[in-house]
Amino acid sequence: MPSSEKVRWGILGPGRIAGRLLADAGRATGFSVLAAGSRSLPRAQEFAARFGLPRAYGSYDALLADREIDAVYVGGPNSLHHPVTMRALAAGKHVLCEKPYSRHPAEVAEAFDAAEAAGLLLMEAFMWRHTPQTRRFMELLPEVGEIRSIRSTFGFVLTNQGDVRLDPALDGGALMDVGCYPISGARLVMGAEPERVFGEQLLGSSGVDLHFSGLLRFTSGVVAEIVAGFTSDQRSLEVVGAGGTLLARDPWQGEMGGLLELNGRPEVVAYVDAYRLEMENLSAAIQGRGRPLLGRADALGQARTLDALLRSATTGEAVALEP
Repeated sequence: MPSSEKVRWGILGPGRIAGRLLADAGRATGFSVLAAGSRSLPRAQEFAARFGLPRAYGSYDALLADREIDAVYVGGPNSLHHPVTMRALAAGKHVLCEKPYSRHPAEVAEAFDAAEAAGLLLMEAFMWRHTPQTRRFMELLPEVGEIRSIRSTFGFVLTNQGDVRLDPALDGGALMDVGCYPISGARLVMGAEPERVFGEQLLGSSGVDLHFSGLLRFTSGVVAEIVAGFTSDQRSLEVVGAGGTLLARDPWQGEMGGLLELNGRPEVVAYVDAYRLEMENLSAAIQGRGRPLLGRADALGQARTLDALLRSATTGEAVALEP
């Protein structure tokens, strides 16, 4: 499409994160959001009215049939990410899919194969990777010297026992919901994939993990500890090196103000809406003005690590990842 035109987006699965996605969309450059699609027409209409969207559809397929929609955001429960993405790609739409795309590497490969065959773009929605805080963290990282260890955490208190994140049939659980962020953080810091992982989980009454602790060992010998849970608040990414320590407080959502600490010295990075940034990034790539920040390799690395950690927690044994 011509770079002068705005990319026209539709929202599939107008839930909580989709609402957050649109909170700053009015300030966006390069894209506009036209429609919401839900399996419930009243829900789509309510969402569209709340955010000033001109179109609402009572099914995903109805929105995907709209020829004026160039790209879609796929939300909804984790278990629906892959099948809905495949339907969107088959309909000729570029896709931004909410994280985690999948815990199954074969599904990631299938989706990116389909996107590439159709000349479309697909990106996993790790919005934190797009922020000025993350960029500054990576700029400061060399100051700590040779990396010795990493600790990466994300947790919050989940009190609603009917939440879809507690449903095993929908791929719920702490590791899938919030643990994917600490995994992403450790992989970004190392610039590599782990060679071996070990996981421990605390299961709730529904059968999903309420708390998950994992170790990721990299070929350099560095071990990253990742912690995820629905039982306590914790949001950090900390790297200990031979020459110092670098800490990001709440790197995933930036709600604590984008605070970094290098050897105890604080630095505040101005917050820019991460959800808008990721949509601007993919929109620019669709327009031919850049490249998606995240692609096949990153999504595959995430899926392989998630799958290995969950298998380890089930068997009680360390799991080696394929090189």
